[in-house]
Amino acid sequence: MKICVFGAGAIGGLMAAKLAAKGEAEVTVIARGPHLAAMQAKGLKLISEGTETVVPVRAVAAAEEAGPQDYVIVTLKAHSLPGAGQQMQPLIGPETAIVSAVNGVPWWYFHGLAGPYEGRRVESVDPGGVVSALLPPARAVGCIVYPAADVPEPGVIQHTYGDRFTLGEPDGSRSERVNALAAALVAAGFKAPVRPRIRDELWVKLWGNMAFNPLSALTSATLDVITGEAELRAVCRQMMLEGQAVAEKLGVRFAIDVDKRIAGGAEVGAHKTSMLQDLEKGRPMEVDALLGAVVELAEMVDEQTPTCRTVLALLRTRARLAGCYGP
Repeated sequence: MKICVFGAGAIGGLMAAKLAAKGEAEVTVIARGPHLAAMQAKGLKLISEGTETVVPVRAVAAAEEAGPQDYVIVTLKAHSLPGAGQQMQPLIGPETAIVSAVNGVPWWYFHGLAGPYEGRRVESVDPGGVVSALLPPARAVGCIVYPAADVPEPGVIQHTYGDRFTLGEPDGSRSERVNALAAALVAAGFKAPVRPRIRDELWVKLWGNMAFNPLSALTSATLDVITGEAELRAVCRQMMLEGQAVAEKLGVRFAIDVDKRIAGGAEVGAHKTSMLQDLEKGRPMEVDALLGAVVELAEMVDEQTPTCRTVLALLRTRARLAGCYGP
């Protein structure tokens, strides 16, 4: 089995290190800059549960050096996909599966979703269909990321918590390709359940991200403040209820209620969301994948989302003024 991790940052590096350490798959990572140089010189160091392991990995700068793969695990942020999709083309052979380990509403969302919206495009994450043209939705395997990790220095992955990557085919089938990928991840030490309703699980994660991340970027507050301060919690809860109404019109079933989901965020404690970290470091923010797409879907299903719309307008302005958003 040939597996390429495209964008081997924190999560991609974690997956690559453990898959390579197991030795049952031929693992290649595509990275750049000092991180690439460090992996090529010293291997990939994984710090997890108090232990340090250095894993030799094949690290390259360009897809041409890797060639066609069985699986391409994409761990980039959604706004990077239009540009990165072209770079990935040498990795994609006749049977290659593209594993979408990307936060937010994915470009393949309506592929294989029976009903009136099947085949629709989410413009917020697939502008003009450019991502779908490069990464055909039929190739996609959904992957919900639960672990937390960081890159404290080039060539080093610090694994903080979590070991689950939930997988699912967009059409709900339990295909040979998704079963084989799940088996490889389990052998590497992860939990990798395969779910027939991957969008249900996607929305439970998005449910928090669509509210926690924007509010943190607008206020600089950590999760304990967002979930614990009454006024912020109320805004957060209203955004999530609006999102739930949108999702349910699209056929999603929520296994927990909104207050339990907020409580789950509160348990993380004084944590800076990824969007706040991106803002502070001047990096592009996941505005459209986490909230813009939710508002777009609301329009599609004729659902009113006044709080989400207000927060989105504020967030886009904040991101543009910081140079962390598109034109």
